[in-house]
Amino acid sequence: MGFIRNQEEKLAARFLRWQYQKQGLAAPAEEQIRRHAAQIVAEAHRIGRLRGGNLLEIMQELVADLLKKK
Repeated sequence: MGFIRNQEEKLAARFLRWQYQKQGLAAPAEEQIRRHAAQIVAEAHRIGRLRGGNLLEIMQELVADLLKKK
């Protein structure tokens, strides 16, 4: 995995933890957060290729959608 992709996943994981804390929910295990972060980054890249746009904004939307489903 490249340096930039790794940094994107760390950012997504941080954002996930923050969202759980903000909503007062218990955060899942670290491994699960890393898996979700990797999925969010992969999905953000896929969406970015299809419609363009800022990856950070796309990742924020995906995290919000993920937490709404729970």
